[in-house]
Amino acid sequence: MQLSSLKGIGKARLESLHAAGIFSLRDLLYAVPYKYKDLSKTASIMEASVGERVSIYLVREGEAKLSRFGKTSRVTCTFSDETGHISACWFNQPWMRENLNNKTRVLLYGLVQMTGSKKQLINPSIESDVRIVPVYRPFDGMPQKTHERIVLESLEEVESICHETLPSTLLERYGLWSCAKAITTLHAPSSMDDLVHAQRRFAFEQMLIYQASIRMVKDTRKQSQSIPFSDSDLDVFWRSLSFVATGAQRRTLREIASDMAKNRAMTRMVQGDVGSGKTAVAMGAMLLCACANRQSALMAPTEILARQHYQSMKPYFEERGFGCGLLVGGMPTKERNEALANIASGAWHIVIGTHALISKGVMYQDLGLCITDEQHRFGVAQRTALINKGATDHTGERNAPHLLVMSATPIPRSLALIMFGDLEISLIDEMPAGRLPVSTRIVAESKRSGMYDFICKELDAGGQAYIVCSLVNEGEDDNQQKSVKAHFEALRKGPLKGYHVGLTFGGQSSDDKNEVLRAFSSGEIQVLVATTVIEVGVNVPNASIMVIEDADRYGLAQLHQLRGRVGRGTAQSWCFLLANPNERLRTLVRTNDGFEVAKTDLELRGPGEILGTQQHGNAMFKGDSAAFGNMQLLYEAAQCAEDLQSNPIYQDEWIIVKKLAEYLIDDISDRVSIS
Repeated sequence: MQLSSLKGIGKARLESLHAAGIFSLRDLLYAVPYKYKDLSKTASIMEASVGERVSIYLVREGEAKLSRFGKTSRVTCTFSDETGHISACWFNQPWMRENLNNKTRVLLYGLVQMTGSKKQLINPSIESDVRIVPVYRPFDGMPQKTHERIVLESLEEVESICHETLPSTLLERYGLWSCAKAITTLHAPSSMDDLVHAQRRFAFEQMLIYQASIRMVKDTRKQSQSIPFSDSDLDVFWRSLSFVATGAQRRTLREIASDMAKNRAMTRMVQGDVGSGKTAVAMGAMLLCACANRQSALMAPTEILARQHYQSMKPYFEERGFGCGLLVGGMPTKERNEALANIASGAWHIVIGTHALISKGVMYQDLGLCITDEQHRFGVAQRTALINKGATDHTGERNAPHLLVMSATPIPRSLALIMFGDLEISLIDEMPAGRLPVSTRIVAESKRSGMYDFICKELDAGGQAYIVCSLVNEGEDDNQQKSVKAHFEALRKGPLKGYHVGLTFGGQSSDDKNEVLRAFSSGEIQVLVATTVIEVGVNVPNASIMVIEDADRYGLAQLHQLRGRVGRGTAQSWCFLLANPNERLRTLVRTNDGFEVAKTDLELRGPGEILGTQQHGNAMFKGDSAAFGNMQLLYEAAQCAEDLQSNPIYQDEWIIVKKLAEYLIDDISDRVSIS
């Protein structure tokens, strides 16, 4: 069966599926729901708890009413059951008035809040029956109900589509469900308990593959060419910079230099808080490599960050006689070909770029040092693919390049030893002198106008501000999160009228995005309204205010990263979190220490929140799961990988798991392109 043979899938919807990366029935089934609406247990109005999502059978009381406020609309209606009354409101869904007025009794599912002294449902959905409803990530041209229907049709072929990937003996030993059973349950769960079992199976598999990848990388460390250094080399480098290095920076660069001086390839992670000076340390390592007439490649997760590194490093290295170039996706053909030629010939000692650096068409003349920046954005497969670009010597043996990974997401050491067991770890645990800690406040909606007054005063005094929103367009979620485009329009016409306000988001063209960031960096734009595209790679020391809308939607690690965009100058900086107070957000108010934030994150949410599911392997599995935050499951997977590798009785199982890990690494390398 093909996608095109599914009922209701014509040319337009087939193109929508392809645009979402779904080209086969297997792709469709592996694109599992990212959340579920549990309608299986209903509540009465009296039983409905504020702050929770509930499903309630209700009788409509009176007519639904539609109100309009400019481009905004609101539908309100009152309902009752045998225990009391409750109101409901829908924002920007004017069609709900007619839908409601055509019904007397409805099943509503939504969030219960207090409005004054009364309960109210916010943007509830009208449901047809009591069940667990899968919710798929939305994409253009594919309604949720259609998505669910074609998945259910595809599940008839699940046994032949989703072949088992793990050995049956391993499944039995760890109490894991079969692939087909787990996939079926993820799309059509009969209970929340069954969902836990299904999610556990895939979380364990992906954690196991990741652990196998780590061990494979560790086992393949090979001989590397020594890059010599002396104490005077390091002193000359630090004196060449425009600031005084911290003791932690000096210590870390010495650890790196000592590793690179050996004949065995370095594999080291540098952990340091936002703004601690990791980039300067990386530059020192790259300079040592260039002085040994070898190449360094620095891979950043976004084009913004890659271009920032390039612009700041190019003058430094070229002044010292070393070529420095940039390779990113979407470059014009002539520019790309010139870049490839300079990399292959060795004319560029320093190569900076995105995933384009690990494309199959990129050949290095003599790659001596690989650096991945913002390590939490990369998995073991990406850094392995970069290492594999290393040159071979005259005997045909690979001379593995040295590997340096940098992370601004501090990770508790106990977790780091499991997740990055193939790496030595250095800590930059000092901040540059003169930095004031960012003052963080949780701001209630009722205090919004006062916050804008404060922002205007800062802008009048010459400051700049970021305002981060979670969505690009209205209607991307069933809640009322701030849309970055709508918020941009509202701000420049409302509380920030008269100030220069800019807009950037992930879907912008590279040229538009770079121009906006250039204008913000130069001060031409005073306020930058953005999505989390500015989480990394934006360094504007004059920016002193960070506003994060719907802050409770983000993990602590991401909030800490966003907060790190301010506080880079000498002036006092502020971070305002627009949300209802909770323990997670109070952590940010209490401390600016990234390691303390990570410790709390681990306690509250588990490792998945800190590392992201991208670290756990199979890129084909497009879903989210609380199981990825299960610390005990992570330990089990790590121990399983250790047993498979070290115990001969599991040799057959280890061969299968290793092949899965090899497939992961090859698959990512195949899918990366510079076109």
